[in-house]
Amino acid sequence: MVNKIKIVVLFSGNGSNLENLIKHFHCKRFGDKETQIIPITNRPNAKGIERAKKYGINTTIIDHKEFESRESFDAELVKVIKSIEPSLVVAAGFMRILTPVFTEQIRAINLHPSLLPLFKGANAIEESFNSQMRVGGVTVHWITPELDGGEIVEQGCVKKIRGETLEEFRQRIHDLEYTILPASIKYILNL
Repeated sequence: MVNKIKIVVLFSGNGSNLENLIKHFHCKRFGDKETQIIPITNRPNAKGIERAKKYGINTTIIDHKEFESRESFDAELVKVIKSIEPSLVVAAGFMRILTPVFTEQIRAINLHPSLLPLFKGANAIEESFNSQMRVGGVTVHWITPELDGGEIVEQGCVKKIRGETLEEFRQRIHDLEYTILPASIKYILNL
């Protein structure tokens, strides 16, 4: 008998990590488990919607601008996620600060482009690049009410290269994300 493993992926923009997860997991078998990626975005014009369509996957759109508060958006997001009954929820480029309405009801991991607890928030790559640290990195952590503050699942680092540009550094961070996130999901789901 095949066990269906549903992985909800929350994203807001480009969707490169979403596409990477689709390639790794969508309709793939791991022993007696078959995985499925279910994308959800908060932005109707997110490029990741087109990325998912290339694989025949529809994206659920919950436009955050249609809600009067973060809490009301999170309540709708929770309702949709619960209706799916996923094995795991993954925030990969989901540019929303989640309220306790979400964090107290949904167990989810987040992909963050720095070595937490350093460089929390939306400008982590730039702050890491401009810091005196000799390495940058990526963290996968459990989502809690504290921004980028949950228990760390996995981390990886990239050594800074003298003379590299911010864009070169950013690309190497993204390349590391494409390895660390799928490995973390496999670990959590015992795949």
